[in-house]
Amino acid sequence: MKTAATLALGLALSTALAGGAAQAAGASDTDAERAARWKEIATSIFGDRSIAPTDTLVKIEAPKRAEDAALVPITLTMPEKDKVKAVHLVIDDNPSPYAAHVTFGPAADPSELKLRVRVNNYTNVHAVVETKDGALHEAAVFVKASGGCSAPMGMSDEEAMKGMGEMRMRFAGEPASGKPVEATLMVRHPNFSGMQMNQVTRDYTPARYINKLSVSEGDANVFTLDGDISIASNPVIGFRFLPQGKGPVKVVASDNQGGRWEHSFAAPSASN
Repeated sequence: MKTAATLALGLALSTALAGGAAQAAGASDTDAERAARWKEIATSIFGDRSIAPTDTLVKIEAPKRAEDAALVPITLTMPEKDKVKAVHLVIDDNPSPYAAHVTFGPAADPSELKLRVRVNNYTNVHAVVETKDGALHEAAVFVKASGGCSAPMGMSDEEAMKGMGEMRMRFAGEPASGKPVEATLMVRHPNFSGMQMNQVTRDYTPARYINKLSVSEGDANVFTLDGDISIASNPVIGFRFLPQGKGPVKVVASDNQGGRWEHSFAAPSASN
């Protein structure tokens, strides 16, 4: 399986050469063109593994037209959570389509995952679930947006990087024995895409983004996320987990330029 960085490089080269289905998409693309593009991307990520359509294993909630292309909310719902091992989020027509790969651990409740992403063009968004038996199943929605990967942050690079690595976590509701807890993780990081122009120097800001993030409670992993430039700045991730009562909730994040941060949060205590 290729990494997001490898996929991004391969598709960027294809686009530069103006060849094949990897050319930049637009509102006028046909369904056949989009299908051909998805086939190419899927092969780059999953090789020759078959991917079956599903309307039960994963569902995508996304705006049909994004209010802010740099901050598009995505909710992945996985009703048959006990079958789910991992989920892949692909934004077909982004410069780096492979937005996130989330692998769930023993403390996870994979029934729902929320992310905010950049969407650069009118595009299909695919969610591919990998079940515990190794099968792949996909769902897709169409999102209308433009320019999300190159949108400026409205502040200087220095301001955007202040407090980089700071984290907050919010837990919703009162935990009960055997019931999942809803959590929202917020990480301060500009997630520069490499396509944003510094409004002062008129140079492009080098890409700097969180490429690995893991959440655990005690020694039990909740999930590990491999990300790329399609994750929005100052990532916000909503997830569910099953409290194990064995220690704090620990978050470790690293970026593509060698930055590394970790923080622990008091875990909610389950009541009987």
